[in-house]
Amino acid sequence: MTHLYIKDIEAGQQFQDTYMVTQPVLRNTTRGDLYIAMFLSDKTGKVNSRLWQATQEQYQSLPSEGFVAIRGKSELYQGNLQIVINDMRVVSADEVNLEDYMPRTERNIDEMFAQFKDIMGTIKNADLKNLVQAFFNDGELMKQFRIAPAAMQMHHNYLGGLLEHTLSMATVAQALFPLYPKIQSDLVLAAIFLHDIAKTQELSYKIGFGYTDRGQLLGHIIQGTQLITQKADDLKADGTPVNPEILDSLLHIIVSHHGQYDYGSPKLPAMPEAFMVNYIDNLDAKMNQTAALIENDPGDSNWTAFQRSLETKLYRNRVLDND
Repeated sequence: MTHLYIKDIEAGQQFQDTYMVTQPVLRNTTRGDLYIAMFLSDKTGKVNSRLWQATQEQYQSLPSEGFVAIRGKSELYQGNLQIVINDMRVVSADEVNLEDYMPRTERNIDEMFAQFKDIMGTIKNADLKNLVQAFFNDGELMKQFRIAPAAMQMHHNYLGGLLEHTLSMATVAQALFPLYPKIQSDLVLAAIFLHDIAKTQELSYKIGFGYTDRGQLLGHIIQGTQLITQKADDLKADGTPVNPEILDSLLHIIVSHHGQYDYGSPKLPAMPEAFMVNYIDNLDAKMNQTAALIENDPGDSNWTAFQRSLETKLYRNRVLDND
């Protein structure tokens, strides 16, 4: 049976299908009856869902993150789509096609990784070259780097998103270097590689996207500095230490790459290279985010709905399409 994607569900439909379930919560109605609130999702989106007249046993049978086969009906509630579930059963991940549920980059991961390694191969500084190679030599970490998302929601929030984002940043940086000849390009490239490397540890992405406990406690900036410091310690133990000033400069770019304290950076950019990485990071994130919002926003208006993350609506009329 063909899967009915979340994006294709219209209000008033009766259907049965399998969806990913996340964040189930057992609640009481004003009359004291039990119901289960949860999100149902697939690779095209997620929707609030309710199972009325629920039981404690039904709630306890649900995974915090997993799959359920449901029979239900879609409806509008306060202007938003909602699914009312009539009945459901838990389904093993082995019974579903994960590609229906986990959004994935449309680009070829092997080709992107090869292109990225070629760009990193242009680094000439011996200390940074050794440090970058130490990361490439970590097979398990590189396996995760290739498939991890770059974020939970804002941008590149799909499998392979971290590699796609990092490659795009490196490509932009290479285009900018001739315009700013005083920039220490090797530092920029190494920092781009490693700025989000700990997303591989901060995020969970085996079934659905979430945060690991350690990721919630520390965050990818702190985890990233730990990874870099550990690799540098390993190189030192092998007799090829990284120059401390170079390492400190690299770490500064990592800890300042969000650009603002209220965006999670413990330090503000204080080097030209740090500003470059911050702005390239923000540029690539915003271009990916706005493209996805314009494509996925429902309706045929020239304007999307108000986007809280951007504090604006987006104008999506392509005025040059006839050129």
